[in-house]
Amino acid sequence: MNEADYRQAQARLVEELKAQGIKDHRVLDAVRRVPRHRFVPRHMARWAYLDRPLPIGRGQTVSQPYIVALSLEALRVTSGDRVLEVGTGSGYQAALLAELGAEVFTIERYEELADSARSRLAELGYSGVRMQVGDGTLGWLEEAPFQAIVVSAGAPGIPRPLQEQLDLGGRMVIPTGDRWSQDLWLVERADDQWRRTYLCPCAFVPLVGKEGWH
Repeated sequence: MNEADYRQAQARLVEELKAQGIKDHRVLDAVRRVPRHRFVPRHMARWAYLDRPLPIGRGQTVSQPYIVALSLEALRVTSGDRVLEVGTGSGYQAALLAELGAEVFTIERYEELADSARSRLAELGYSGVRMQVGDGTLGWLEEAPFQAIVVSAGAPGIPRPLQEQLDLGGRMVIPTGDRWSQDLWLVERADDQWRRTYLCPCAFVPLVGKEGWH
């Protein structure tokens, strides 16, 4: 496929996301701008704009575009929000967050994936994304609080450190359940009261760490 083919496929994906109920034009514009084919292995690029997860190595995936778009729409990210992403993966979602104007902090468990994502983001001009290798279930205490947190792996429950690092009025999107299937939730914090809104069923790789799966 050449670049024109990728652009056409990307436009079709945006229309598909609209048909599935994604309404936030800022999220749709971000999906239209970020070249997902640059965030998957080269031999997988032809499938980059299908609405499906794709493997990126180390047993990890770049998430299904609909789930990513739904998560970002639920987070209601505004320009200048400090957003923590747990599970950098290929860097695709971090790029979308940057397009939304967020100040992005992202944590990846696997150093080789982090190195690859860091290089890719820099090549594409997303040099402001801050990244570290570590246990994402512990969050990033030195940079807290965050106005939004998005977790890109399935957890047995909501890790307490992430709850504690979410700002008052903040939003978190997280999949919880067992190792094979989860439910995606929007969790909102207001005056230490927590409201949970169900989004959809989903299936993520397990969130491994001290406050996740072992």
